[in-house]
Amino acid sequence: MARLPLHGIRVLDFTVVWAGPWASMLLGDLGAEVIRVESINRADQVSRGAPRPSPTILEQARGAYYVDRTPGERPWNRYGYFNFPGRSKCSITLDLTRPDGLEAVLRLAAVSDVLLDNNRTSTLARFGITYEAMRAVRPDIVYLAMPAFGTTGPYARYRGFGANTEAIVGHTWLRGYPDADPSMTYVIFHADAAAGVSAAFALIAALHYRRRTGVGQFIDMSQAENMVHHLTPAFMDYSMNRRSQESIGNRHVSIAPQGVYRCLGEDDWVAISVRSNAEWHSLCRAIGQPSLASDPRFGTTSNRIRNHDELDRILSAWAQDKDKYAVMETLQAAGVPSGPVIAYQDAHYDPHLHARGFFELVSEPEAGIHLHPGRGFRFSETPLHVRSPAPTLGQHNDYLYRDLMGYSDGDYQRLVDEQQIGEVYVGAAAQ
Repeated sequence: MARLPLHGIRVLDFTVVWAGPWASMLLGDLGAEVIRVESINRADQVSRGAPRPSPTILEQARGAYYVDRTPGERPWNRYGYFNFPGRSKCSITLDLTRPDGLEAVLRLAAVSDVLLDNNRTSTLARFGITYEAMRAVRPDIVYLAMPAFGTTGPYARYRGFGANTEAIVGHTWLRGYPDADPSMTYVIFHADAAAGVSAAFALIAALHYRRRTGVGQFIDMSQAENMVHHLTPAFMDYSMNRRSQESIGNRHVSIAPQGVYRCLGEDDWVAISVRSNAEWHSLCRAIGQPSLASDPRFGTTSNRIRNHDELDRILSAWAQDKDKYAVMETLQAAGVPSGPVIAYQDAHYDPHLHARGFFELVSEPEAGIHLHPGRGFRFSETPLHVRSPAPTLGQHNDYLYRDLMGYSDGDYQRLVDEQQIGEVYVGAAAQ
């Protein structure tokens, strides 16, 4: 089998939460050796969960990230929020508050191609982990920093999650419903996933440039600015027309009808979009009301937009006693874009996703066997797969310290004795 596209690339991974780990997971799936840097002295509770979750946490929504809501002896290795984007990676533990920690980072950087960080701008800098310091030991290193608002400007040192970055660029305002305020926006943050993909793309582009020129570089990425490009029509509308778009729910500014309509069953819905007069005529025939095609209220896209409420009533009445998959098949056969609205659990059993082999079974050392989402692309010459499950905390210490960095047995044991490295959070066993 041919080597994977990023075989031979080593990534030093200082990422947390979702956006950064998603980027490094994509690189790992593509064949890079990703080394996730962790600490046993300061638990990353957002990424790996609480070292000893309380009963209250286990009862909350985030408690579901622990397999069967059971934390086990080492909960940090059973946390789904980490285990999905942690796949295809190694884990090393070190203590950045001590000189030995920075020394280990410098040794790793000297044999790495990429350093990836999505913490606040000042987080790594205060430990001496800067582009200049890494370039001193690896002149052609590619260093990508992707804090919420970039590394320069008035907001450079501000903290941010997907909720903040989406709000500050207008996404939260636009993606709600006309009869609801922004507080009703659901907590699925598109900004994180979008930033992860863009970061992976930027790194691969920089590596391609390095291969041609021998020159590495620093990449300053703003997750908020990256999100603006997903709202380009609204920004350009204001730029050209001084028109400020409002929240429109499932509707569209230039497509009608477009919406989500209730079907037969408990909370079953179907999404329908009509982009042209030809599709509108096809929809009218498919729902058994061909006369609607000649109704002047709906004769043009502009008229359909003006009379969208009436269209919603017509389509809701038609769909309410039909299976959502049957609606999709009927409309797709007529050339009308449509699809069922399915819950997460239903996606696991979707026949199309299974026919394409989208989900992969992954056996995790302490969390069991679970289906993992794959990728939205497939290579004909270098098939991709989940190369390894997410690492347990410090799982690869021995390989990375002894084999890769050349630490002696004595130095390695000293770091263990001083609780700089290990596989259990300091203090967790006593709690």
